[in-house]
Amino acid sequence: MRLARIAHPGGVAFASIEGDGDDAQVLEIAEHPFGQPNFTGKRWPLADVRLLAPILPSKVIAVGRNYAKHAAEFGNEVPSAPMLFLKPSTTVIGPHAAIRRPDVGRVDFEGELAIVIGQPVKNVPAARAASVILGYTIANDVSARDLQKADGQWGRAKGFDTFCPIGPWIETSLDASDLALRTEVDGELKQDGRTSDLVHKIPELVEFVSGIMTLLPGDIILTGTPEGVGPIEGGQSVSITIDGIGTLTNPVENV
Repeated sequence: MRLARIAHPGGVAFASIEGDGDDAQVLEIAEHPFGQPNFTGKRWPLADVRLLAPILPSKVIAVGRNYAKHAAEFGNEVPSAPMLFLKPSTTVIGPHAAIRRPDVGRVDFEGELAIVIGQPVKNVPAARAASVILGYTIANDVSARDLQKADGQWGRAKGFDTFCPIGPWIETSLDASDLALRTEVDGELKQDGRTSDLVHKIPELVEFVSGIMTLLPGDIILTGTPEGVGPIEGGQSVSITIDGIGTLTNPVENV
């Protein structure tokens, strides 16, 4: 199932998307998408609604340096344990919403696979990780690179409003262990990786993070980015595609 959050003629709702292309339909879900969804009976063509961020997480937990080649491109090594940092919930935006680029030096895109948690959990063993995952979506861990280097810790560099586009929807039926991930800027390929190259794998990440903090429904774990990250400027457009999910596209605006 593809779970989305939409703005429709009557307001905002969660929804399931059925079909593809011009035939795609959006079926409204009552209340929330966790557990067995209840449908209201309302439906619209996908073209008649606006896709929003598919979930509003209480927190975004991100994993740094989780692809060896990405770590190497900045002269770093992959840490023995997952390196975690947090992005505020206010960084989250949806498809086609603008990344608002502040005047803080270099700002980079980072295409990533995102895990969406489906229930309140703590201390989940890796063997049971799949049972607590609602699904997967695409994320862009936008990063103010000069501030990241200057500060040493990453809260400011990763925490600006709009610095975590996610979407276009959550795919709930997916084996995410070996998916192609590609990032394009203005149509030019910049990143071309596979989730099989993750050093710390998805079950390990769920176990590690849930051993530190309680995860709530809708919380997101960003799994890391492949090599090829680079700067973005106002007027450009970033598109991240993950096989089995879709494409997340966002324009960039200078502020």
